[in-house]
Amino acid sequence: MVALQNLNKTNSQLQTVQNRINTGLAVSSAKDNGGIYAIAQNMRAEVGSLRAVNNSLDLAISTVDVALAAGDAISDLLIEMKEKALAASDVSLDSASRTALNEDFEALRDQISTIVENAEFNGSNLIDGSMSGGISALANAKGTNTINVSDEDLSLSGTILGLSGGTDIATQSDASAAVTAIESALTNLNSALARMGTGSKSLEIHKTFVSKLSDSLEKGIGNLVDADLAKESARLQSLQVKQQLGIQALSIANSAPSTVLGFFR
Repeated sequence: MVALQNLNKTNSQLQTVQNRINTGLAVSSAKDNGGIYAIAQNMRAEVGSLRAVNNSLDLAISTVDVALAAGDAISDLLIEMKEKALAASDVSLDSASRTALNEDFEALRDQISTIVENAEFNGSNLIDGSMSGGISALANAKGTNTINVSDEDLSLSGTILGLSGGTDIATQSDASAAVTAIESALTNLNSALARMGTGSKSLEIHKTFVSKLSDSLEKGIGNLVDADLAKESARLQSLQVKQQLGIQALSIANSAPSTVLGFFR
């Protein structure tokens, strides 16, 4: 009877060790260790929430990056437009040259509108004036904090550029006025890009923090529930030997009554 009980106990221990090796977990359910399991589950929920935060930050970062790329392109166009306008402000310029410069100027001007209209990511456009509240990203696992990046209206006639679809350099006076207007537009644009750049940097810094926090939680979960595979493998071998000895002991115990009865024959 004792031999059978010992063997059953060994088999149970062996099954536990095999499960730990197969799953890699010392605590895989509440019955293994209710307190540790509950803590680990709460931490897993936190990690899941942080994944959602990371996704939100990724979307916001991409949206701002698209806006920044568009802003850089607009800046390059304005520089070219200023060059054309400055050339057209020369009083000695002949009519044919002025016309050619104006056509180039208008093509560059219209390209700004095209860029603004297409600076969209995931349905959000930070520079066309359609997002008065800017864009927000989740900042914590509870969803109670957000990081906001303000929109910047870079449309041609918006408050930042302050130009219009009719801005041209058809005359010397128009060209001179355009130079002044473009210089102001460039100054305002640089400020707007700086603000968006700061917002993008804030998002990236927070994303790095969230990723590190998530990694720390994952490591903490592992420390709580992961099995020590080297230790469990050694224990497995020990229990397998113990199991074989238990089987032999049970066999001997079962044969003992027959041996005793043999003495009375």
